[in-house]
Amino acid sequence: MPDTANGYVNTELEHGIATIEFHHPSSNSLPASILRKLAIAIEKTSQDERVKVIILRSAGNGAFCAGASFDELVAIQNETEGRSFFVGFANVINAIRKSHKFVIGLVHGKAVGGGVGLAAACDYTLATENASIKLSELAVGIGPFVVGPAVERKLGVSCFSQLAIDATEWRSAEWAKKHGLYAEVYETNEALEDAVNKLADRLAHSNPEAMAMLKQVFWSGTEHWDELLSQRAAMSGKLVLSAFTRNAIEKFKVKK
Repeated sequence: MPDTANGYVNTELEHGIATIEFHHPSSNSLPASILRKLAIAIEKTSQDERVKVIILRSAGNGAFCAGASFDELVAIQNETEGRSFFVGFANVINAIRKSHKFVIGLVHGKAVGGGVGLAAACDYTLATENASIKLSELAVGIGPFVVGPAVERKLGVSCFSQLAIDATEWRSAEWAKKHGLYAEVYETNEALEDAVNKLADRLAHSNPEAMAMLKQVFWSGTEHWDELLSQRAAMSGKLVLSAFTRNAIEKFKVKK
């Protein structure tokens, strides 16, 4: 049984479809342990010849992902630890990017910060009307540096900058669909689940070689992301140590 108290990453394989589900009791936030397990799960399923397509989702009916774990952010003591934490996000994004299999994102609720990055990194993302988004990093003194390339790739520079600058403002799921983050938006979780399952089934019966070639085409121009995202992680790792950021995070924690 998954360790629900500390969060988990669970992978199930059925009929060529690998479903990777992550959970954390704090609104599906992403501590380092979950990020590490997510990257490993994506890499393993990508190498499994039985897997034809991957679904990435979180557990429950609440938030899809609350982003970085505030508890771990305030515990960071130096730039090395800071970079190491944010590299966790880079590793997940790069695992999706390097996989030669399509990754379908199932976003059933709100996505914040790193959660928006996960949704953007997926090759095809479907969501519910409740799946509003926010890049809140600047509000706590950092910036969406690591997830930025994935978000910018999907939404463009203009929309990415809007999200990054207006860091306290939620954007609706319809806004996200209009600008390319979501392929489609559904009224209910049930309708979303059905749509994702139908798409995954069609892809599981498609030509794996053709899909691998398409994936390579879709991600053309991102070959430098290993280095880029590592550099971005160092930027966030430095900023998280500032007094401004620590005070801002503590205020956010009190509000919660």
